Amino acid sequence: MTARPQASQTTNLVNALRDTVLPKSHVTTYVTGTTARAVDFTNRIKSRLVWLILAVIAIAFVLLTTAFRSIVIATKAAILNLLSIGATYGVIVAIFEWGWAKSLIGLHTTLPIPAYVPMLVFAIVFGLSMDYEVFLLSRVHEAWIATKDPHRAVAIGIGSTARVITTAALIMTAVFTSFVINSDPTVKMLALAMAFAVLIDASLVRMILVPSVMTLLGSHAWWMPKWMEPIVPHLQLEGSMAAGSKPDADKSEP
Repeated sequence: MTARPQASQTTNLVNALRDTVLPKSHVTTYVTGTTARAVDFTNRIKSRLVWLILAVIAIAFVLLTTAFRSIVIATKAAILNLLSIGATYGVIVAIFEWGWAKSLIGLHTTLPIPAYVPMLVFAIVFGLSMDYEVFLLSRVHEAWIATKDPHRAVAIGIGSTARVITTAALIMTAVFTSFVINSDPTVKMLALAMAFAVLIDASLVRMILVPSVMTLLGSHAWWMPKWMEPIVPHLQLEGSMAAGSKPDADKSEP
């Protein structure tokens, strides 16, 4: 066998031995070794990755629905977060499997992507995406409660958070990119994934797509089915009570 341990031909050989060759013998046999363990590990992660993604998205959906009392906001956040993660996966595949600009990061050949890399990337990128999402929407939500003007609320939210989000994203991108100089290909892979994920999420998704979608949706962005109102608990966000009570206080003044 002349193929690399990570090559698809090697995996096919392990599967052929287990499924075709060894079952013909009448004794108990096992295929062991580093390659066999890697195949088992990859299969186990692949079988659990979809459930991990669904579980995380479901939990995030429930929390955002509770925090902002809108299933539209929660659905939008889930879709846009998946968009950021999908774009990040595309960058990893293009560089490490297709070889695009691999020489710029010190690679001399294409590499297979370890099974645990997509799992780690999803967990970290989803967390970062939700951090930016909640930070931005909290300010928009406060403005929406105070003004009941969806377009003005988006403008206020973007105006008060854009610099913070952009600055934080630039710092994190620079930090992640610095790890590309490491000689370990897996470290390079994770570093580029994190750097591109933060860059794409902060610049394209949070600063362009989120305000655009919310502006197009208008007041419908804050829609909640009536049958869910008594079921969903009220989670008071910081500043929302003050923003919401200010108009009532003004009305009570003589």
